[in-house]
Amino acid sequence: MDRLRPDTVPFAVMAIPELEQLFGEPALPAASTGTARLLVVEDDPLLAQSLIELLAHPHRSFEHARTVGEAIATLKAQTFDLILLDYRLPDATGLTVMEWLCDAERSETVIIVSGEVSPDAAIGGLRRGAHDYLQKPYHPDQMRRAVDNAMRKTELERANERMRHQLEESGRLHRHLIEHSPDLIYTLTPEGRFAYVNLRVESLLGFRRDDLIGQHYDKLLWPEEHRQSRDAFRERRTGARAAANVEVRLRRHPVTDGGHEHGTPYITVMLNAMGMYSHNKDGNVLQPRFLGTYGVARDISDRKHAEELVAYQAYHDQLTQLPNRALFQDRLELAMAQAQRRGATLGVMFIDLDRFKLVNDSFGHTEGDKLLRAIAARLKNCLRRGDTLARQGGDEFTALLPDLSSPEDAATIASKILQELREPFPVAHTEFRATVSIGIALYPRDGNSAEALTQHADIAMYKVKSRGRNSACFFSAEMNVEHMERVTLERELARAVEQGELELEYQPKYSLSRRRMVGVEALVRWRHPQRGLIPPSEFIDIAEESGLIGPISEWVLNEACAQMARWRDMGYEQLQLAVNLSPRDFDRDNIVDDVCNTTQRHSLPPSSLDIEITESSLLRDTEGVARKVRQLRKQGYGVSIDDFGTGFSSLAYLQKLPVTSLKIDRSFVRELDGGNNRHPIVSAIAGVAHGFGLHVIAEGVETEQQVYALRAMGCDEMQGFYFGKPLPAAAITARLEQHQATQQGPSVFHA
Repeated sequence: MDRLRPDTVPFAVMAIPELEQLFGEPALPAASTGTARLLVVEDDPLLAQSLIELLAHPHRSFEHARTVGEAIATLKAQTFDLILLDYRLPDATGLTVMEWLCDAERSETVIIVSGEVSPDAAIGGLRRGAHDYLQKPYHPDQMRRAVDNAMRKTELERANERMRHQLEESGRLHRHLIEHSPDLIYTLTPEGRFAYVNLRVESLLGFRRDDLIGQHYDKLLWPEEHRQSRDAFRERRTGARAAANVEVRLRRHPVTDGGHEHGTPYITVMLNAMGMYSHNKDGNVLQPRFLGTYGVARDISDRKHAEELVAYQAYHDQLTQLPNRALFQDRLELAMAQAQRRGATLGVMFIDLDRFKLVNDSFGHTEGDKLLRAIAARLKNCLRRGDTLARQGGDEFTALLPDLSSPEDAATIASKILQELREPFPVAHTEFRATVSIGIALYPRDGNSAEALTQHADIAMYKVKSRGRNSACFFSAEMNVEHMERVTLERELARAVEQGELELEYQPKYSLSRRRMVGVEALVRWRHPQRGLIPPSEFIDIAEESGLIGPISEWVLNEACAQMARWRDMGYEQLQLAVNLSPRDFDRDNIVDDVCNTTQRHSLPPSSLDIEITESSLLRDTEGVARKVRQLRKQGYGVSIDDFGTGFSSLAYLQKLPVTSLKIDRSFVRELDGGNNRHPIVSAIAGVAHGFGLHVIAEGVETEQQVYALRAMGCDEMQGFYFGKPLPAAAITARLEQHQATQQGPSVFHA
């Protein structure tokens, strides 16, 4: 029989007097009466000390190692009963210590303690013989139980080790070990009936041993076991061909409580079995005679459960318990192979939540996680039995729709999802109406690979986003062309930033009361070598998504401030400069320092610069934006809210954000034509601005009627085509010189 590994024990230890009677010498004392030695391998001294204090016991001593090298050096010098091993150490992972223990044939019990969320750490530790795996942060009672169990395991292993040595001297001990083995040990007659089974069968399976003797082994096998497992249980072969490490399911005796069965109906064991033979001499030839089967079955149910849990976590999203990206990919590839054989159609949906970041920013990630789980449940209820809903990550989901009779089936499911989400979700102490953008791709029409189908569904989803969200659409070849053009434009934009293809134009701002130009707004343009002048509306969104907006904003700020310094040197010291910053710019911690450093580099007073932020910036991270706005105002810079009234902000933001100006969006100004001299939103914005002591600026002014209407509602500063289109710096300089020559602003402001 192969030598049992240390983790094959733990034997139920007999009473000490019984051992003394068997061997005629003092038995091995229980480890609890001596001092157990523990090694804590942890690079954080405070955490190590707290762990030692948590596990302190009069019969325990502790050593501490901070690195893998220090741990191995300590282990070379002395032995321990238990090692508490951190997974992530400064010089290597704890698996290196596990490998050293294995190579050195050491018997220390190991508990791995790790902050790793990946299942690889747990799998690696368990495969290398770790007794247990605890994930940080752990509960103190969890750690105590794990250590107590491990110490008991060590105690049992030591007792078993001594028993095995004494087994050579005592046949009586052999019988005792068999009876008290943690493994199920049995022998079968040639007909497959139990001739012997140890007591372990009673605690393991719930069957009385006496009731099994003489019964066929099929009584214990789970009915669904395959033929190979049945043959292994009644093994006839010996030597290398005998059954080894075969997983078999054994039936447990039903346990009833109040007429209802409870507990697991079967356990999984690792079976090792071989045939037993006697050899009779027939002349000069030894003839083997089959006596039956000898087998050992070890309960591995806990290990199987742990492996299944690790496998489940590797292929499922931990928040929603839905399949993750990897499992979705596997199922999609299988469904495509089946659809190809049958000539069938399947669909892939890419589902993205609209405005989900608003929930995280407003109510916190805990409420956001609750909302994601609730949305996942509703989405799943909208799908058919054979469909698969998966979470790609963040607020993105995918759905696999096999066996579609027509594209309309997918459209019906999408409509059902949109309808289902109309019912608001409870979030914190309020309600949130969630909407989604859904893109749909069909196989084989839209792609012949899982990657292509998912990508095309994603492209279709972004098309829905661009059209206003809360809808669904199918992928088309034209969308792919648009997507490729967008990818090309992104690549060329990165080159444009590096090669200086960006340039600035400046749109004048006029004051009616002062009858002159009082400022300019810097507007970025892209002069493409082949496409010509590209307006910001065609590339700013790409810049924000690709991360290029940071370098672009830095260039705009520096270039505009340099030009402003030149105008001030020419004597136009009262001119104000406005520069737009993207919401992404306010994600940077150093944005305030960048603004300050740029104005200082060009010797501009902060009061000459106005930073314009969009209303959507207020929704990204209210506290973070407010803090940075306060820092800018404290340094003396002006801050304006662009497109005020078009977003979701409330007047409460104006109390948190010490802004200096509000800009009326051109969409409201446009409605002042056609005899409509008053507009309720424009009047409200002007009233709010005056109430808070803020400047109010109207943009997009194009007609004289709009000018008079805005002036009547209390708006003094304006910009738009009526006063002048965005112009290069030289043209603005010429206009400033013209106004200076006349010593007054013109009575008619438009260019």
